[in-house]
Amino acid sequence: MRVKGISSEDLLQEHLKNPQFRAEWERTTLARAVAIAVIRYRAERKLSQAGLAKLVGMSQSNIARLEIGEHNPSVYMLQRLAKGLGLHFILSVAPGGTGDLSLPPGVEVLSDVTSPDGSRVLAAVG
Repeated sequence: MRVKGISSEDLLQEHLKNPQFRAEWERTTLARAVAIAVIRYRAERKLSQAGLAKLVGMSQSNIARLEIGEHNPSVYMLQRLAKGLGLHFILSVAPGGTGDLSLPPGVEVLSDVTSPDGSRVLAAVG
């Protein structure tokens, strides 16, 4: 007997119907985007967490916490990452009904979440 699987996108859409899950998902938008950027940077350069930590002047445990993506990093933390890794972190937070954000060449959108009230959080890196 074949069992039909569910895609990760379908599963996420199902979970987003739960108001508590949706609120937490929206709250951690930036955290997930930074986690993706840090993990991608580290993987592309075949660095360990300790190796990446040395580049940015922080502990391996700080890198591990960033990669989990559960806590939004401070502006200071984004500055440390940008300086140490040579990346640009771009964050746009806007109320509903705003126009498109122009991004510089080579910048990739990692997360773009619109809340039910129409407000938008966009996080990009490049």
